[in-house]
Amino acid sequence: MTQAEALTLLLEEKVEFLLLQFTDILGSIKTVEIPTNKFELALGGEVAFDGSALEGFHRTIESELLLKPDLDTLRIAPPVASETRTARLICDVHNLDRTPFGGCPRTRLKNVLSLFQDKGYSVAVSPEIEFFLFQKDSHSRPTTTTQDPGSYFDLVPMDKGEETRRRIVSELRATEIMVEAGHHEIAPGQHEIDLKEAPALAIADVIANLRMISRAVAAAQGLHATFMPKPVYGKDGSGMHLHILLMQNGRNAFEDPKGEYGLTPVALNFIAGLLGHARGFSAVTNPLVNSYKRLVQGFESPTHLVWSEKNVNPLVRVPPIRGASQTRCELRNPDPSCNPYLALAVVLRAGLQGIIENLDPGPPISKNIYRMSARERARFNIDPLPSNLHEATAALRKDKLMQETLGPVIYRYLVEAQKALWEDYSNHVHPWELEHYLAYY
Repeated sequence: MTQAEALTLLLEEKVEFLLLQFTDILGSIKTVEIPTNKFELALGGEVAFDGSALEGFHRTIESELLLKPDLDTLRIAPPVASETRTARLICDVHNLDRTPFGGCPRTRLKNVLSLFQDKGYSVAVSPEIEFFLFQKDSHSRPTTTTQDPGSYFDLVPMDKGEETRRRIVSELRATEIMVEAGHHEIAPGQHEIDLKEAPALAIADVIANLRMISRAVAAAQGLHATFMPKPVYGKDGSGMHLHILLMQNGRNAFEDPKGEYGLTPVALNFIAGLLGHARGFSAVTNPLVNSYKRLVQGFESPTHLVWSEKNVNPLVRVPPIRGASQTRCELRNPDPSCNPYLALAVVLRAGLQGIIENLDPGPPISKNIYRMSARERARFNIDPLPSNLHEATAALRKDKLMQETLGPVIYRYLVEAQKALWEDYSNHVHPWELEHYLAYY
């Protein structure tokens, strides 16, 4: 779509406000609202904003930046009686000289995808996004209470949770987001939405908008949608499994019926790259203190750097279904609190490095990792994922490839922000400590 075509469409549809969207480093959507008389300026990438909005915690970037809209992302909201007509565009962030800004998460992903293109690959991703729907208290504050008793794939009598998930799916479809499936997950109040595979950049755009849409729909139903990884002790946490496949010359670059495990050397190299850099990218795919309370034994969450075809808890799983459009690898540690642009950037860059260096992932591990002794794990050279955010940030500091992928602006901010988060968390006195120590000591 050209600027002229976009402007004509907006005027013909009588759109009154154009929402220019971008994400900050933490993955939150930010919006600049543009009235009709400024549409032409906005479509031309002439709208400036305060660069501090990209960070999220504190103001250190004070220079003005420009919003460069991706015209292919233009979506016009369906007309609703008595409501103002709006449209949205997803934007990249540029410097005032129109060069890409180094702190733009979407641009970092585009840089990685250009490396794949240079090698003759295109990348498709299909995410499984888990979240909880909780009730609010009498003051409209979110709780961890739910009246939804369902479990994995249950079709429970229609309650607010089930109805809300269906409304979320309908809203996503109305904005042309392709949903493969929606279903109840293991824990009470927990749900999952699976998206149809699409190019990686488009999927990152979708994930960012899905979280926003889910919260808005839930709020309209009197509920709270949370993408917090582990909101309830003793229950399963929420992950965001990423199904990834590469295409080359119109063919699935991972599929080889005659190859070892039914995979091409490229697939094995890609898996090896994920395993080799998983510790380094965990601070991006699992960015919260709370993220590591999900990655523990007993809840089918990955805890070690292994791949498998059959295991229930590997970091990388190759689903047993094979075929030209089916063979893929599934990365299982990311959670839905991450910035989708940065998470996909570091994950895909790790896999590509495996291809470039022709890395070997070793044999798949079919044994239950949780039940293996430390000696067995050592024999198979099985290392653990980081066990907390402090350890993950330290691993990121050692991984030069992941630092280069993030770029100096984002890398520096992430390390500083996560260090501050960990120190704040470590210095707090938590309810568990009071419950166990206050009366006894």
